[in-house]
Amino acid sequence: MSRGIPEPKLTAVDAMIDKLTGAIFVFQIVVVTVLGIAGNVWKNTEARKQWYALYPPEGPWYELLVIPLRFELLCSIMIPISIKVSLDLVKSLYAKFIDWDHQMVDPETGVSSHAANTAISEDLGQVEYILTDKTGTLTENKMVFKRCCIGGVFYGNDSGDAMKDLMLHDAVAQWSPDVIRFLTVMAVCNTVVPTRSKNGEIMYKAQSQDEEALVQAAARLHMLLVKRNTNVLEVHFEGSTLQYEVLDTLEFTSDRKRMSVVVRDCQNGKIILMSKGADETMLPHSRSGQSPRVVTEAVEQYAKMGLRTLCLAWRELKEDEYLEWSAMFKEACSSLVDREWRVAEVCQRIEQYLEILGVTAVEDRLQEGVPETIETLRNAGINFWMLTGDKQQTAIQIALSCNFVSPAPKGLLLLIDGKTEDEIYKSLERVLLTMRTSKQPKDVAFVIDGWALEIAVKHYRQTFTELAILSRTAICCRVTPSQKAQLVELLKFCEYRTLAIGDGGNDVRMIQQADIGVGISGREGLQAARAADYSIGKFRFLTRLILVHGRYSYNRTAFLSQYSFYKSLLICFIQILFSFVSGLSGTSLFNSVSLMAYNVFYTSVPVLVSVLDKDLSERTVMQHPHILVYCQAGRLLNPSTFAGWFGRSLFHAIVVFMVTMNAYAYEKSEIEEVSMVALSGCIWLQAFVVALETYRFTVLQLLAIWGNLIAFYAINLVVSTIPSSGMYKIMFRLWRQPSYWITMFLIIAVGMGPVLALKYFRFMYRPSTINILQQAERFGVPVLSVESMVPEQQRLSEKEVSPLSITQPKHRNPVFEPLLCDSPSSARASLGSKPFDFFQFQSRSSTYSRNLKNN
Repeated sequence: MSRGIPEPKLTAVDAMIDKLTGAIFVFQIVVVTVLGIAGNVWKNTEARKQWYALYPPEGPWYELLVIPLRFELLCSIMIPISIKVSLDLVKSLYAKFIDWDHQMVDPETGVSSHAANTAISEDLGQVEYILTDKTGTLTENKMVFKRCCIGGVFYGNDSGDAMKDLMLHDAVAQWSPDVIRFLTVMAVCNTVVPTRSKNGEIMYKAQSQDEEALVQAAARLHMLLVKRNTNVLEVHFEGSTLQYEVLDTLEFTSDRKRMSVVVRDCQNGKIILMSKGADETMLPHSRSGQSPRVVTEAVEQYAKMGLRTLCLAWRELKEDEYLEWSAMFKEACSSLVDREWRVAEVCQRIEQYLEILGVTAVEDRLQEGVPETIETLRNAGINFWMLTGDKQQTAIQIALSCNFVSPAPKGLLLLIDGKTEDEIYKSLERVLLTMRTSKQPKDVAFVIDGWALEIAVKHYRQTFTELAILSRTAICCRVTPSQKAQLVELLKFCEYRTLAIGDGGNDVRMIQQADIGVGISGREGLQAARAADYSIGKFRFLTRLILVHGRYSYNRTAFLSQYSFYKSLLICFIQILFSFVSGLSGTSLFNSVSLMAYNVFYTSVPVLVSVLDKDLSERTVMQHPHILVYCQAGRLLNPSTFAGWFGRSLFHAIVVFMVTMNAYAYEKSEIEEVSMVALSGCIWLQAFVVALETYRFTVLQLLAIWGNLIAFYAINLVVSTIPSSGMYKIMFRLWRQPSYWITMFLIIAVGMGPVLALKYFRFMYRPSTINILQQAERFGVPVLSVESMVPEQQRLSEKEVSPLSITQPKHRNPVFEPLLCDSPSSARASLGSKPFDFFQFQSRSSTYSRNLKNN
């Protein structure tokens, strides 16, 4: 019913890598075409005049394709084929890091986090919207019967607990007919299975926590369900045994929002229909003459307290009426076409003229750490939507207690409702106008129920989409599983990264539809956890999953992917430069073995251990969630940052080629020697580039970077001892030459000097928030405000940015720029213009201020 076919998920990082790969492919075709044409022109005009070239006066027709095909082979490594293998490997490690995280183990149940999908960890760091279920996700899903209203009498209002209300116990002792029928429905209208423990105590196994709470409450009021056979229930009440034969069970569905059983009272033979469900589905089917006012008041009163309410009802059936209906019900259940619709229609026939007995109110407490988790993630710029099947007032009370929205007067709840399409449209326009003119969009939330949502999405989709973009918070109540999935789809249509989290089977479609699905291994089973990409034990672990694992995964993948392109472009550019001194013939400077070893061994191992690198400590990341904006805005992997790596590879290729050629080409050296010198220069540069981009060194990283350099010389010294290798004694000759080491020093100095200077300039004069926090960690002193550390001109530009600027929900054009500073244009507009409040910095060369800023 709630499970759909999951769509394949593509992360934003993978999509960007695909686009960059396409751009490199086009560049490769252009280079091959230009060099191929130039090579043929040079061959026909100059090469045939050279006696050593041995070109015949005329060649076959396909000779024009030889040089372009050579260049195609030379440039084939421009797109690193190993990038997919490397990414799959490190993504598997990301998933293992989540599985191994001891801080995400629920101490109560012992349930640990688990990554079922190993391909989308970096998307966790780019989440912009979180859509969450309420029951079992934000709450503990441990239902406790608190209050009730029976026959217009309220129980539990004075003491706060109906179980302690002496008036209720007196009514039970006096066999009040209304109370007895009410307790009978609580004990019988369910699918609970009673079992006995070894010591004779009765235990209940229920699919729904609500049913278990009602049955236990009835048992405490002496209506004890003791046995359930195939179709007979046995209930003990005040020393007497009551038996009920279950004739039919009308199961709960998200559309009907009620559950019923048809039983035969074995004491008097009467056939009784017992029902329970939401008030909006029960009251319309009540018998005429029964005033719903008291029931409505009770429901509203309990909902304002954040309690979950159910209406209980029953109706006596005539024998012939039941037999006629039973035949239709069995026929609908055995139907092969439109079975669900037919069953619902037949159930509708019998669930009429109900006598509403009263209302139950069950408490479901919040999980530990939920308000703090939501506040932290909201500070990280993530928007929250609550999607629940509960009543509006219950959902609002839970939202207020969860820090979804600030309480009045700072917070503002805008209600979208109406009985007709026209009323809903006017309400939608009114709320949208308020959103547009609000000066504090983060404190404004809209509330909508399932009926209004269906009309809005179906008839006024564009208007509702604009409202969804403008609102950071939404409370959607009385929604069905399909509507939850529709809301996720709507936000994905607006090109936002969505995360859906739930714990029950009715959340599966929403979880599968979202970019990232998170399931909580809760009391409603493992359906959501098994269908999700990630499963956690409690909602509070979501903070660590996003801020720590998601952010680290994005940063590492961004570096690994761009470095993979860099090392391939570097060696390819050297080959292209060599073609200009080799007559544009497409001759390779490096042999095939060296090229293979370069990609597989010499440059892959150091970067793979970058999965251990952390630009900031976990504590700093958790304390300052605002820095997630760099991941959300794609600041570390975009065309601009890739252009920087592209330029670095071209610059390093020119340095390696020019220094090598000027040092060795005119010394009558063998081509193999020149090739080895150039390859050595590339390996040295690779080591320093990886070291420069590493923030925290571990023993494994040091061994991978510098041990790999030692392994390069060891392997080539061994190969140089083999006469048939084509490199016989070359490394031994180079090893003993001082000019070789001087050449390596010049390549490193000229190649890394400008890179270090630019990095120093950015770090000292255009620092980003991350750079500031890195300085704070390095010196081990606190800073209160990042604003005081940012240059004055940059702060002025940030103040000029409007807090909200969203015009089109589709095809957003993010501003790509390198990670230089906290540019407001690169941040999500929903973050507003409030500056980051982290630390206070007094002087760049002096110590940090240790005085905490008063907020």
